[in-house]
Amino acid sequence: MTLPGGEISKRELHFIWIVDCSGSMRDEGKIQALNYAIKEAIPHMQRESENNIQANLLISALKFSTGAQWIIPPTMVNEFKWTDIEAKGETDLGQAFLLLSEILHIPPMTERGLPPVLVLLSDGQPTDNFKDGLDKLLSEPWGRKAIRVSIAIGEDANTDILQRFIGDGERQPLLARNPESLTKYIKWVSTVVQSASAKPKSQQKSYDGSISNVDIPKPPEMISGATDVW
Repeated sequence: MTLPGGEISKRELHFIWIVDCSGSMRDEGKIQALNYAIKEAIPHMQRESENNIQANLLISALKFSTGAQWIIPPTMVNEFKWTDIEAKGETDLGQAFLLLSEILHIPPMTERGLPPVLVLLSDGQPTDNFKDGLDKLLSEPWGRKAIRVSIAIGEDANTDILQRFIGDGERQPLLARNPESLTKYIKWVSTVVQSASAKPKSQQKSYDGSISNVDIPKPPEMISGATDVW
């Protein structure tokens, strides 16, 4: 977009999926539902990004089971593709946080970047020392400033830990009780949260330094009446 005085300089916005692919995600088709939901969200994410004149959206993903690893490096949204992941192993969430913390400082992040969006999806209980990993993540400037969202996949997910990851008492983990609600929540975080994150309150004169740097709209209502429930 070009205005008098020149073209608007867009800022980097990193959107990072943090995906539980432990053995329990094989149960009741959870991993298949997750793969489907992220694929379904991609075109909506791309259209939302096209309308965003403030941000260049980069998407990446890491998975955790026994250990953690990056599966998609930072990729421009119009080039982003999701490759299905399989479920097996433990739930080393602490390792995922440590791996994530390695990129949330400058460099490789830029000083002009927008607060990254971190989306954690999990169905269970960590099997390693998640606390040390979370402490390390939150010790990084971009870890603290990030918009952190968590989605509990099924009733067995440890929502207390997912809440600690969010770190904001005004927002709670989203509970996906079935494939339909998981798809709806992933679409919401991919579009509405992405759009909101490009307008941090710290850019506004009225920002008071409170915990949340971004006004996150209310998530969609829980889908009820579905026959397929985890």
